[in-house]
Amino acid sequence: MKNITTLFFVLLAFAISPFAQDKYQQDTIKTSKGNLIITFFGHASLMFRFNGYIIYADPAAKYADYSKLQKADIILITHHHFDHFDPKVIEQISKKGTELVYTKLCSESLKGGIILNNGESKKLYGINIESVPAYNLVHMADNGKPFHEKGACNGYVVNFGNKRVYIAGDTENIPEMKNLKNIDIAFLPMNLPYTMTPEMVADAVRMFNPKILYPYHYGNTDVNKLLELLKDKKDCEIRVRKMN
Repeated sequence: MKNITTLFFVLLAFAISPFAQDKYQQDTIKTSKGNLIITFFGHASLMFRFNGYIIYADPAAKYADYSKLQKADIILITHHHFDHFDPKVIEQISKKGTELVYTKLCSESLKGGIILNNGESKKLYGINIESVPAYNLVHMADNGKPFHEKGACNGYVVNFGNKRVYIAGDTENIPEMKNLKNIDIAFLPMNLPYTMTPEMVADAVRMFNPKILYPYHYGNTDVNKLLELLKDKKDCEIRVRKMN
């Protein structure tokens, strides 16, 4: 009986260990402070493992079984829509010391986080997080308002050692992207009618020149169209992962 009990706890520990995320696609990026491991859950849900810390971006239950994943040190929420902001998952992956970074609208539904407005920044566990604008200029809802209004949603630039990672959230190719500097890795959304067309993504890439581009949150959009539009831009590596 003792051996069976011991085996149970070993299996349980394995289930919630870092290896539990191995069924998802992962990339490893070298930084000045060790490896950054990116896990791709789907849609806009990502995980970053860096320097012993776990950072989630827009975790949502539809895209991963978070009960089998590590607890978060930092959770980044770009905006209040259900496919990006899932309070139940946030509770599930939180522990003592977990820092939640989100928008004012999100705070109205879930208290206790750090509100970052566009243009503000915060350093947590030695990781600097910058909030940047994310909004629609062209695509509108039936009521005539943008799907994502200016000032209500965030993108984030996260500094992992010497690598700057831009997590755009839901946005179009807005003028503020010209202000982005030294972006090593960019996650740009490409899902109509809510975010960008392939042409808009290509334009965004030319505005701030990321070294690596991950199209994400792309739904049924044909990623090959983006590859064709950027085929001559040799200084940007496009990496397509399962993020529809």
